[in-house]
Order: sequence, then structure tokens, then C-alpha cells
Amino acid sequence: MPASVWALGFTSMFMDMSSELVHSLLPVFMSTVLGTSMLTIGIVEGIAEATASITKVFSGVLSDRWNKRKSLVVFGYGLSAFTKPIFPLASSIGWVAGARFMDRVGKGIRGAPRDALIADITPAEIRGAAYGLRQAMDSVGAVLGPMFAVGCMLLFANNIQSVLWVGVVPGMIAVALLIGGVKEPDQVGSGSAKRIRMADLKELPSGYWLIVGLGAIFTLARFSEAFLILRGQQAGMPLAYLPVVFIVMNVVYTAGAYPAGVASDKMSHTALLLSGVAVLIAADLVLATAGGPASVLVGVALWGVHLALTQGLFSKLVADFAPADLRGTAFGVFNLISGVALLGGSVIAGGLWNYYGAPATFYVGAAFAAATAVGMGVYSTLCRRA
Repeated sequence: MPASVWALGFTSMFMDMSSELVHSLLPVFMSTVLGTSMLTIGIVEGIAEATASITKVFSGVLSDRWNKRKSLVVFGYGLSAFTKPIFPLASSIGWVAGARFMDRVGKGIRGAPRDALIADITPAEIRGAAYGLRQAMDSVGAVLGPMFAVGCMLLFANNIQSVLWVGVVPGMIAVALLIGGVKEPDQVGSGSAKRIRMADLKELPSGYWLIVGLGAIFTLARFSEAFLILRGQQAGMPLAYLPVVFIVMNVVYTAGAYPAGVASDKMSHTALLLSGVAVLIAADLVLATAGGPASVLVGVALWGVHLALTQGLFSKLVADFAPADLRGTAFGVFNLISGVALLGGSVIAGGLWNYYGAPATFYVGAAFAAATAVGMGVYSTLCRRA
């Protein structure tokens, strides 16, 4: 495995440690400290995550045009790191929304160039393993962040603002690791800088667009994970222990991401994705019917399994279908469509929760996941005919 992939993995680990420490407490901060409604939380979270995905289009295109990716990745991680102090200083939902927006802009700027950079520096025969490794290390950070959140909530007597300050430190470490540890190839794709045009999208094969469509439907079923935290709170989990929801999810995600990435290099993509869809449906049904903290944690663990089975796989499929000189653009467009779907899914989830209760949110999520399974059957049929 190239050293730069490991460096990107550690960068992801520290940044996710920072982000998940904040995000594991932010829904509760919005709902209890700031008195925000579920619908508003859904809108804020949906806009934030959609912003990240939409921004990836522009950063992906620029990374293809400039033949340089690392500078964009550094800028994106740096922007996210420097927004972290805004959260503990926020006194209204407007401040939180603004900080979430800028944080996700940073995520969007770094996402497509980083994923394309991994493809640039990794041999094709271990590309799935490389994406799985980076995702697994990202998930390690997503475990450590909520663990620190629980410890600090107990240490600071449930003072959420004080705990949010702790999240600033690992974000700064991530930027330093990225600058010092990642080496970029001298040239990307054909070499000289090129002008990216809308007509270039026609060079992306039909298989790529099928993956984009499947990803969009699947993202509707994967609304913001803030609702998992809120489900734990509704089920009676103590305030200080709500980050355990993210700990359980990400422990499972971490354990499964790399093996799933290796499996994606060797087995049927259709079978792997259908397995992930089936697990997501099971997770939604458990969360819809959960009567206490234990059942919520079972549903959250299943949610982590589905992430492990599907997230690295989608990245591998995009990288495999896209031409080398359009990889950044391909990842950007994929994330644009997924981001719009995530915005829609999160707003729908918040509205359903607000007006019909939490079970409706998760039942509808299961229905969208089932629609993905149908789409995957169509994809498999078309691939066999091709």
C-alpha cells in the first residue's frame, strides 16, 4: 500500500475524530440548548451535507484541470479545521448553520480530489483495498471522537460548549499530517493542464451513470445520521452517553470497511451492494420499532454494517468506470447528485419525524433502500447484456 494512502488515512482519522466529536453532540445541542425543531434540524443537516457533495463537483473539475489535487485537499481540510471553534461559540441556530455550512464546504473541496488522488497513486489491482483502508481509518476517528465526547461530557458535567472546544485539536493535527505526509504524482492523467467542458461528461460511460443513479436512490435512504442520535435520545439514553450511538456505529464500520474493500476487488459488486441494502433495510426496521436504548444500538450497529459494505464500493465503482483524466470530475458529479438526494432525504426525514413520529422516518428509509435493490437488479441485467 503506498505511503501516501496511509498518510491520507491518518489525516482522515484525525479530522473525523474532530468532526464526530462535534457532530455526536450537535443534534442535541440544537434541540435542547437552542430549542430547534426536528424539521429545522433536518433542513440544517440536509443543506450542510448537500453543500459538501455539491462542492465536490467544482473541486473535482479543478483537480482535473490543474493536474494537481493535493493543494485542494489541504485547503478543504484546513477550512474544516478552522471552522471548529465556531460551534462552541454559537449562540443561535444561525451560527450553527453557518459553521456547518463552511465545515461541509471544506469537506466538499477535499472529497473528490482526495478520492481521485488515491486512484492516481494506487495500482488498480488493490484500489478497492486502498479505499477500504482510508475508510476504515476514517471510521477509527469516528469511533475515537464520540468516545472523547462521552469522557469529556462526564468530565465537564454535561457542558456541551466546553466539550466542543476539545474537537478543535485533532482537526489541526489532521492538516499538519496532510501537508507533511502526502506526496502527489508529478502529473495526473495526460500531463498538461486541460480545459474541462460540459461536453467531457459525454466521455463518461453508461455504466458510470448507472452507478450515479443507484447512488442517488441509495442516499435517499441514508438521511443524516443526526437522526440516529435523536432516536437514541428519544429512546431514553442519558445525555452524556448519546455519543455511544456513533461509537457503536463506527466500531462496526471500522471493522468491516477494509475487509469489504478487499472483497470488492474479488467478488461480485452486485452481491456486495445488495447485501448492504438488505442490512440497511434491517437497520431501519429495528430503529423504527425500537423501544429502548438497547434496540437502538442494535439498529445503529446494523447501520454501521451497511456503511462498511457500500461506501468504499461506490468509490471503487466510480474510479473503475471513469477515465483517468476525468476521475476528479466523475467523483464530483457523483457526489453532486448524491448530495441533492441527501438534502431531499434529510428534509423528508425531518418532516416525517415532526408530523408522524420517528417510526415513519425509518419506515420510509427502508422503502427507499428497497427501491435501490430493484435498481441494482436492473444494473446487473444491463451489465450482463453489455
